[in-house]
Amino acid sequence: MAAAKSNDMNELVESIRAEYLRYKALAEAALRQVTDDELSAPVPNGGNSFAIICWHLSGNLRSRFTDFLTSDGEKPWRNREKEFDERTVSRAEFMTKWDEGWAVLLSALDGLTDDHLRTSVTIRGQSLKVHEALHRSLAHAAYHVGQIVFLAKSLRGDRWTSLSIPRGRSQAYNQNARFERASAHTDALRGKSGT
Repeated sequence: MAAAKSNDMNELVESIRAEYLRYKALAEAALRQVTDDELSAPVPNGGNSFAIICWHLSGNLRSRFTDFLTSDGEKPWRNREKEFDERTVSRAEFMTKWDEGWAVLLSALDGLTDDHLRTSVTIRGQSLKVHEALHRSLAHAAYHVGQIVFLAKSLRGDRWTSLSIPRGRSQAYNQNARFERASAHTDALRGKSGT
């Protein structure tokens, strides 16, 4: 009975965590569709490569969520400008950097309860409620995941495998809408169930 009570008390934090995991899975499903060379390839018109987006998002998550409740979210050790430097990386290096940022975030979320949402944290000297900081961070992650998906889809063209409802299949999906919950969509993207 205590476990059920604990889960009820963390309903909002768990909802936010599930959305982060959905976006992580979306990016990873898109990244599986690109070649190793494409991870570092320059993007036309000064756009950010997959590697740049990865270094930036990982740096942001590590900075924001290391000692999340007790220190400023913009850590003195972070070098944001360097995150945007062109770099050539292997897929293993890419995934290591990617996983570093997400691990710090998920660890911080593990320690949160819904009671924390009304407390305050500091980012760049500005006080924010925890729920504001989490929503801001989730939107930031979703923005960059959108870039990853767009870039991957652009590179794959007609070889792209849809990560949501494929074009022309909306009515069929609506007859059996299985992936409306973040966890179900995440599982499908990770291949735990058919899409």
